[in-house]
Amino acid sequence: MFRSHILVCGGTGCTSGNSMKIYDALVDRIQKEGLEKEVHVTKTGCFGLCAYGPIMIVYPEGAFYSQVKVEDVDEIVNEHIIKGRIVTRLLYKETVGEDGTIKALNDTNFYKKQHRVALRNCGVINPEKIEEYIAYDGYEALGKVLTEMTPQDVIDVISKSGLRGRGGAGFPTGRKWQFAKNSVGDKKYVCCNADEGDPGAFMDRSILEGDPHAVIEAMAIAAYAIGSDQGYIYVRAEYPIAVQRLTIAIKQAREYGLLGKNIFGTKFCFDLDIRLGAGAFVCGEETALMTSIEGHRGEPRPRPPFPAVKGLFGKPTILNNVETYANIPQIILKGADWFASMGTEKSRGTKVFALGGKIHNTGLVEIPMGTTMREIIYDIGGGCPNGKKFKAAQTGGPSGGCIPAHLIDTPIDYDNLIAIGSMMGSGGLIVMDEDNCMVDIAKFFLEFTVDESCGKCTACRIGTKRLYEMLCKVTDGTATMEDLDKMEELCYYIKENSLCGLGQTAPNPVLSTLHYFRDEYEAHVRDKRCPAGVCKKLLRYQIVADKCKGCTLCARNCPVGAITGTVKEPHVIDPNKCIKCGVCMEKCRFGAIIKA
Repeated sequence: MFRSHILVCGGTGCTSGNSMKIYDALVDRIQKEGLEKEVHVTKTGCFGLCAYGPIMIVYPEGAFYSQVKVEDVDEIVNEHIIKGRIVTRLLYKETVGEDGTIKALNDTNFYKKQHRVALRNCGVINPEKIEEYIAYDGYEALGKVLTEMTPQDVIDVISKSGLRGRGGAGFPTGRKWQFAKNSVGDKKYVCCNADEGDPGAFMDRSILEGDPHAVIEAMAIAAYAIGSDQGYIYVRAEYPIAVQRLTIAIKQAREYGLLGKNIFGTKFCFDLDIRLGAGAFVCGEETALMTSIEGHRGEPRPRPPFPAVKGLFGKPTILNNVETYANIPQIILKGADWFASMGTEKSRGTKVFALGGKIHNTGLVEIPMGTTMREIIYDIGGGCPNGKKFKAAQTGGPSGGCIPAHLIDTPIDYDNLIAIGSMMGSGGLIVMDEDNCMVDIAKFFLEFTVDESCGKCTACRIGTKRLYEMLCKVTDGTATMEDLDKMEELCYYIKENSLCGLGQTAPNPVLSTLHYFRDEYEAHVRDKRCPAGVCKKLLRYQIVADKCKGCTLCARNCPVGAITGTVKEPHVIDPNKCIKCGVCMEKCRFGAIIKA
């Protein structure tokens, strides 16, 4: 038994901040002090609070150290591990009570409204050690399924739980599995979508990095349910840590007899392989993903037939994303009623969101369905920095829409988001404040979909390009009011005529911003003005004479000599020469330069 356990985050976010160098330094120092039999140092997956990484937690005290540096290691070992004195200057401030006592992490604002199911082991276990997963009930669900349940029993439990696909569409998981079970085929496949291409989304990556065995176990359960003996995990090559830990986990599962032949001494056989994606967003669409696994260019296929009937290599196939699978073992162990008790009537369970953008607490959050946007942004996320006003939230990535501030109390679930012009998507949630231009946001997402369109269908290939050009006219100040009507008409054409979900949802950011922020579009068109001061071609920098002290700093730093004036006298900007670089505003010490 160890007297202390030190957990170091090994997720991508903290790793980019040198957390593995911190881990190595800790291990080295503990060994030098001869404490390796008393103090256990381990690397884990993501704790969720990415804004404060690199993160380290020391138990049994539960000291949550944030923004740790390699040079802090000696102090932590000397003071905390050897002398028993917590290094308070490194603690996450919310874990320190007014009387100096250490609060439990679950009592902080970021964590107390969360309910971790898919993320239950992330930040808790070492994802590279199967023994730690097994210690937390790992593979117990698979054992129960193979020895106590029929395939139909499994599907019935998943159906009763109300679990819907967490990849975006929200299709009932049990129904999908039932279709595949009922399909006749000499071979069936189970696939996992770990491509996760939405900008700002990193939920699936974190689960694979922190708890890969949960996905492996769930895929084996799914395979038993539909009658499959082979599975594929399709993961983007840009996720090297996830790929590495998946590879280790699959190897360990095989060695333990949890993948391969006659699992748990039964006649059930199942094995898994990894297939790497090259980062094509369209391969998040199920038929395009399967086409890619087959070795072809990732392009969608017309449906029907649906993959449950004719999928990978023309055989019945089910495809779920990482988060969907991560829920499966707990549903089997704790029951359908337990899972269904969380969330709303039509959206059961929890949902993981990647919280980013203009928000204090960026990171991963897992909340029950039905939690309001206000609770996520203010109670968990801590609101917008610098006292800025919340303006909108983008959910669903390029396929979703922008939710305005006046709808902040909307309970988050599949149906509510669709009703207000957005969608759940895989779970990216990007927060925007008053400094964001909504036309520019729509243009950003549409530019992404233009680049990621596979080009197979005309509506998406050409329609999104024309729509993007119209948006450029708006931000350039050359559009007309008629162009706004044409944009809306084109949006609906693209939605109705595109082959796959990429094209069918591509106009959503444009439609939602046109609906909720039409005044911003009209300001760009009629007034040739960007209210947020973002669109460069519509900017005008002006000097407020009453505030200008005539220090000449702006004139001396202007790269094109657009500012004139004498010492101690108000200066003037020549709009014909100004290139709108913003250097003058950056250099002014008196707040005398404004965007008009």
